[in-house]
Amino acid sequence: MSRAPARGLRGEGPGDGWHPLAERVAAQARDFLDGVGALANGQGGDEIVPLLLLEVSQILLAGAQLGASKDVIPPGNWEPDVGADPDLDLLRAGLAARLSDCDEYAELFDPYADTRPTAFRLSDDLAAIAADLIHGLRHYEAGRSLEALWWWQYSYVNHWGTHGRRVARAARDCRARPARRSRRGHPQLAGSWQ
Repeated sequence: MSRAPARGLRGEGPGDGWHPLAERVAAQARDFLDGVGALANGQGGDEIVPLLLLEVSQILLAGAQLGASKDVIPPGNWEPDVGADPDLDLLRAGLAARLSDCDEYAELFDPYADTRPTAFRLSDDLAAIAADLIHGLRHYEAGRSLEALWWWQYSYVNHWGTHGRRVARAARDCRARPARRSRRGHPQLAGSWQ
């Protein structure tokens, strides 16, 4: 079972106990960005949806580790500027072009209050996740691992975790559609998998 990292271990400065988690999340963020970037550039071919499902599932694991950790509080409880938001239009457009069959999907924004689905795009969701991960990587690469963790944790809970969950669900459903259609013609399999 994973444990939340210690804060300010004896003999270390504030936040030094968070560094191993920051290293892991930074590596997972880079892997996600590299993988999604490669898929947006055409690598993966017809397997883009299952490969995106893998990429998103892996980054959601990093998010779950952040969500299960104690709240990360940066020094002075403020965030240093990391510069302008990244331009992810090429990533978004590349993903949209390659996901043409299943880029758009619908979901209830608030399953407890909404009665009509809202339209979303996988390409927009993936670009939003990438933007949040890049923001944290800028802190990390500037030597501010505590600020990076704070950003990744905060934005996972309040933003990219939601996008990731939606992508995982929509990609899984897109991947399952052909299997569902093929089972309809086989009565012995009809009730075995939904």
